[in-house]
Amino acid sequence: MPKNRATKFVGREEELQQLHQLLQENDRVAIAAISGMGGVGKTELALQYANTHRETYQGGICWLLPKAADVGLQLVQFARIHLNLNPPEISPDFDLHAQLAYCWRRWREGEVLLILDDVAKYKEIKPYLPTSSSRFKVLMTTRAHFGQIPKLSLGVLQPEAALELLRTLIGAERVDEEIAQAESLCAWLGYLPLGLELVGRYLARKEDLSLEEMLRRLEKKRLEQPALVKSEDDMTAQLGVQAAFDLSWQELNNTDKQLACLLSLFAPAPIPWQLVELCLPDVDAEELEESRDDKLLNLHLLQRKEKGIYQLHPLLREFFQAKLTELDPPNPPYQGGDLKQAFATAMIAVAKNIPENATREQVTVISPAIPHLAEVANNLIQCVRDEDLIWAFVGNALFYNSQGLYDQAEPWYKQCLEVTKKRLGDEHPDVATSLNNLANLYDSQGRYADAEPLYLQALELRRRLLGDEHP
Repeated sequence: MPKNRATKFVGREEELQQLHQLLQENDRVAIAAISGMGGVGKTELALQYANTHRETYQGGICWLLPKAADVGLQLVQFARIHLNLNPPEISPDFDLHAQLAYCWRRWREGEVLLILDDVAKYKEIKPYLPTSSSRFKVLMTTRAHFGQIPKLSLGVLQPEAALELLRTLIGAERVDEEIAQAESLCAWLGYLPLGLELVGRYLARKEDLSLEEMLRRLEKKRLEQPALVKSEDDMTAQLGVQAAFDLSWQELNNTDKQLACLLSLFAPAPIPWQLVELCLPDVDAEELEESRDDKLLNLHLLQRKEKGIYQLHPLLREFFQAKLTELDPPNPPYQGGDLKQAFATAMIAVAKNIPENATREQVTVISPAIPHLAEVANNLIQCVRDEDLIWAFVGNALFYNSQGLYDQAEPWYKQCLEVTKKRLGDEHPDVATSLNNLANLYDSQGRYADAEPLYLQALELRRRLLGDEHP
């Protein structure tokens, strides 16, 4: 087995118990799959489990790497070296499966744990697994989903466990001196164990580097920041964050990649699937679902939060956004426009349907779309057409204004006026509309001294642009 290299294993006590229960439940061969996105710590959990339960498996623990060589050959080799078994050589009358059957019958007494680390396709290893005795337990780590096989889906760490891991890597005093920055750092990394360990080890080597500066560097260079690029020799994981994600990226076809990159344009918030469909009105809904379910969800590149609601891990969002520039020219069914343009157009359509006086029911329906509309206004406004420019801001403002949340509506109206002037110039009808909207907000608050000059500016501008005889 790989050496146990974890400085301290935190936040997985419950998962270790669940894993042991899964492996003991089956009356024949218990197969438990630890599944999860790259960097979540699947191999480390399997390693910790094996070390914790050495006494349970008196028949031995066999650690295999399916991607390194044929699993059947690895098993026979293990039996020869570690169990002193000598199955007959392969011949026309005695094949590899016969060799394995020979080994299973003569394997050391006691329960046996077979660990297959990083399994890509279950059907490729299934023929080599034991089938005749419940004393053989098979544990697989994988980024894929294996149908009906019992599995333990591994998520990211809880915030407190993430902080504890950071403390073990750089010292409790250093974390507690900058506790707010430490919490922000853990959140930026999405509580991903690989990201936390890489950054923690980087900080441990740079004792004079503050957590605040580390966070600033990450925000500037994103996944290209050196701390996230290269692992250390004594880590269980031997890949940086991007390299770990790349393993799953390589399994996607161009259509899957397009969908992943589109999802990365949404805000780091839950994504209603109907908004995704709105972005791609010409795409068959079943084709979208196939990419979503068979690839992104299956490879743990996307999370299903609840019915119709999905979300990307923050670092995967960063990864997919970086991949936008590497995409091949869009293939069917993605022809007909840039993904950023498609996303912006869809969110503007949502904004235009936000009523001025929304009911409580309407607010509930609209709420999930608001973070994504704000994402367009703040980061993708260049993708919005001139004639729709104000809607990126007005939609957000109307949502808050109709609830009487004037303090939250005001910045949107102000931003609308500023951006409209900058792009369209001072002498444009939408500038007058922006002035008028801000005046309306102040008027509704009884701030008449603030409202009146804005109304007068709007009136004067409209007279000048549209003439005295315009409705």
